[in-house]
Amino acid sequence: MLFRNAARTHGRRPARTGLRAGALAVVVAAALVSCTQASSGGGPDADAARTVDSVENADRAEREAGEAEPAAAPSPGPALVRDAFATLQATLNETCTPGAGDCAYFLGRVTRELTELDESMRADTKGPGHFRKPLADLKALFDKLGDDRSEPHLEKHFSEIVGTRDGINAWMQDHPDGYR
Repeated sequence: MLFRNAARTHGRRPARTGLRAGALAVVVAAALVSCTQASSGGGPDADAARTVDSVENADRAEREAGEAEPAAAPSPGPALVRDAFATLQATLNETCTPGAGDCAYFLGRVTRELTELDESMRADTKGPGHFRKPLADLKALFDKLGDDRSEPHLEKHFSEIVGTRDGINAWMQDHPDGYR
């Protein structure tokens, strides 16, 4: 088998052999440093060993600290206007019949999508002045809705919710920045 491997590599040593030799050299060097440190009370070898130990201890402490305390997940900012608009557009072919009991999901979703679009427009680098008309429409809607997001309350404002969605869709579609 050794002969077959030698024939296959045509006299060259495979890369794995080089990696093994490198790993072996590191282990031997570490053992020598350890033995030198233990047998000598000082000198340049002891200083080098202490430096290696200090670096290894610092690295170990850093790894352990990273494992012990999970990093706080960065909180994502508001979605880009284009992304928020795309999720609002996904509701365009949907509707419900107020009073029929099928509006809770639909109106809740459209209201949530309008809220996210409002947040992304306000956070956009172009500034809220760029989105003056849609932001004014959203403010008027949110003033009417208040904090009540119950199905009966949303059904009461069905026309305003759907009308705001459709008006913003028209504004965004006609806008020169092409938010489609």
